[in-house]
Amino acid sequence: MLGMLGHTFVGFIDNIMVGQLGTAELAAVSLGNSFIFIAMSLGIGFSTAITPLVAEASSSDNFFQAKATFKHGLVLCFCLGLALFLGVYFAKPVMFYMDQPSEVVKLSLPYLDLVAFSLIPMITFQGLKQFSEGMSITKYPMYATLIANVLNVFFNYLLIFGKFGFPKLGIVGAAYGTLISRTIMVVFLWWVLTKKERTKKLVTNIKFFILEFKIIKKIISLGAPSAMQMLFEVAIFTSA
Repeated sequence: MLGMLGHTFVGFIDNIMVGQLGTAELAAVSLGNSFIFIAMSLGIGFSTAITPLVAEASSSDNFFQAKATFKHGLVLCFCLGLALFLGVYFAKPVMFYMDQPSEVVKLSLPYLDLVAFSLIPMITFQGLKQFSEGMSITKYPMYATLIANVLNVFFNYLLIFGKFGFPKLGIVGAAYGTLISRTIMVVFLWWVLTKKERTKKLVTNIKFFILEFKIIKKIISLGAPSAMQMLFEVAIFTSA
């Protein structure tokens, strides 16, 4: 849940900073984020299955099982992030039937495209985060989330308002800030895990295209209940 709050804070910052541009821009970002929060809850919920499986393998010193869980969990998170991006992208026409002003919907579309694409690195990060927590390494995912939020504010300032020679992109600048900060978040945590003695052998030299259906099925069966619970909670909150 704390991870969800950390990611949600990115959208909250976008709302605050874009709100300085006008009410239409603020409404556009809020509309776009209502789609993103629902998709994000589904991805985060599924990723939670990785932690107990990795913890179980780690506690029994089962190197191969821990590495296999990491590999399959990361592949699933990447694929889920891609699927959620495509789902949000092709769901955009729904916005025109949500009783919103056409100006707000048109402003929201380019913002939503980029922030939806940022679901790919964000859900991939969740795979790394849940693996890290399963290995009892909890501070670095928190650092990564904090870094991402700080960078989001920084890039928003540059790109929304066109500071220090950067183009003034308005709400699209906020979307770019989100995408850049989430990409850096993934790279940072991956880099940390490749350097830590406990995890570097588990996260390197991996054949990602050789997968076992049994492990995939296990992760999905464990993650589906959490994903559905988070999805319904966020969907009800968003529609309220």
